[in-house]
Amino acid sequence: MTTRLEPGDKAPDFTLPTADGATVRLTDLAASTDKGVIVYFYPAAATPGCTKEACDFRDSEASLQAAGYAVVGISPDPVKKLEKFAADESLTFALASDEDHATLEAYGAWGEKQNYGKTYVGVVRSTVVVDPDLTVAEAFYNVRATGHVARVRRALGLD
Repeated sequence: MTTRLEPGDKAPDFTLPTADGATVRLTDLAASTDKGVIVYFYPAAATPGCTKEACDFRDSEASLQAAGYAVVGISPDPVKKLEKFAADESLTFALASDEDHATLEAYGAWGEKQNYGKTYVGVVRSTVVVDPDLTVAEAFYNVRATGHVARVRRALGLD
C-alpha cells in the first residue's frame, strides 16, 4: 500500500507532459503562485465522475487563481486522450499524464481500491494542496467527484 501524504510533509516534485504539448513541473508551478498548487488525481479522462470533477475545477478556476492557487489534474491517461478531454470540456488548467504512475505512487494516489465488490489497483481519487515552499498544506484521499471542489474551497477558507 502506498504511503499517503500528510500536512507538513514535503511534496514530491514532478515534471510531466501535459495536454497542451508542454510539460508541468511542480516547482515551477508553485513558484508562480501566492498560495500554492491544488494537485488533483483522477482515474480516467472523459468518464462521468472525472468529467464532473474537472468541470467543477474549471468553473472554480478563476476564483482559485484570484485567491493565489494554481490547479493541475493528473491521471494515467496518455497525452492524446488528455488533449481531447481538455478540448471537449474547455479545461484551461494543466492536465498532466502520468502513464508510469510514478507521481501517483509518490503522492499515495495509486493503490488498492474496491468497486462493486472487486478489489483492484488503480487511481485513488485524491487532492493534495501544496504550498509554494512544496510543503503539503492539505491532503484528501478517497474523495467523491461530486462536491469535492467545494470541500477543497472550504478547507482553504475560500467559501
